[in-house]
Amino acid sequence: MPRSAHNISRRQISENALKVLYRLHKSGYKAYLVGGGVRDLLLGLEPKDFDVVTNATPEEIKKLFRNCRLVGRRFRLAHIVFGRDVIEVATFRGHHEQGNEKTSKANASGRLLRDNVYGSIDEDAERRDFTVNALYYDISDYSIRSYGGGLQDLNAGVLRLIGDPEKRYREDPVRMLRAVRFATKLDMQLDEATAAPIRDLAHLLSDIPAARMYEEVLKLFFSGKGEANYHMMQDFGLFRPLFPLLHNGIKENPKGSLARMVQMVMSNTDARVQQDKPVTPAFFYAALLWYPLRTRAEEIAHESGLNLYDASFAAMGDVLEDQCRTISIPRRFTAPARDIWQMQLRFDRSQNTRAFKLQESPKFRAAYDLLLLRGEAEGGNVAKSANWWQSFVGADDELKSTLAKSGGKAPRRRNRNPRRRRRPTGESNGENSKPQAD
Repeated sequence: MPRSAHNISRRQISENALKVLYRLHKSGYKAYLVGGGVRDLLLGLEPKDFDVVTNATPEEIKKLFRNCRLVGRRFRLAHIVFGRDVIEVATFRGHHEQGNEKTSKANASGRLLRDNVYGSIDEDAERRDFTVNALYYDISDYSIRSYGGGLQDLNAGVLRLIGDPEKRYREDPVRMLRAVRFATKLDMQLDEATAAPIRDLAHLLSDIPAARMYEEVLKLFFSGKGEANYHMMQDFGLFRPLFPLLHNGIKENPKGSLARMVQMVMSNTDARVQQDKPVTPAFFYAALLWYPLRTRAEEIAHESGLNLYDASFAAMGDVLEDQCRTISIPRRFTAPARDIWQMQLRFDRSQNTRAFKLQESPKFRAAYDLLLLRGEAEGGNVAKSANWWQSFVGADDELKSTLAKSGGKAPRRRNRNPRRRRRPTGESNGENSKPQAD
């Protein structure tokens, strides 16, 4: 597609990406903007990042850019660093079968463990996951090259895998999550052949390193499409391998507090993203795992004889350890998640003068937000506690003092002029009084 036939302008491409493209081109290498950046520009969306592909090897790229660092073992990539902006540059991929033991390796299920086979642009396009991502913007003449019917699928709103879907999913099971994410993000329908194998292969996600899954979860649920992604993942059986604790709890009680909490967390996170409000993995995981934590605490209390308060502290490590087997949550988020949980245990005990000190805690706002969600999910005493704290947080200093002194109850009014109860005639005035004679 020549420049005159498409809507992409260099003014829409980041200055740093253009610097990389031009330097590669002027050094005698092929250089293309590729994938999501091209796709989103054609759709009139603003790309989050710009990726570059070239026929230069990672070592050759490093020689051209002093600000380059080479990363990755499974896929060797070059990162060109411009302050906080990083332009990712990949070498054209070749077919896996053309490599040797040093450049390519797969496990028994077909998942690629090492893949540094280089090839041509045609081979690279065949290695792309979806046709709508096999789009290349050529910096030499500003044309677009489309492979596998990518432009047609983009116009038709169809998401289609390149090659045999089952084989491609086995090569990299994360492609199943990417299928869900792109379908909701781009408002596209999954091609029938692309969707067919997902339910049978969903279990393969259990073999993906937990560290990689952490990044994928951020993309799925912190993009403003978390609720849609959640429901689609449930439909395809993709939620269970990532969140086994949540899956088991929801399966046991599909309309219970846990199921309601997960739904609310997803919708509330979407709302915050759309309003440009901050979202944090610490609150996200603390909210999602609150009810698994309570279940584990009850088990520990029953087994050990500890009270529920102390058992909850013991359960925190167990729940986080279980979740980190599938999604490696960094300690910088698990530590504040524990703080948010601990404050849940203090809310009921602090509906008095201790409320002032609790409100000064750095994690109070996040913990308070979780309490409100719990109140909505559970009702009952939790809702009463949430209502009290809502009144306290929104009150002025005088009313806060009144609420704190009342201990969570409405202050009792004192009757200044009590009237003595008049005793009816004939009423006994003592336990040993005898009845009058006839």
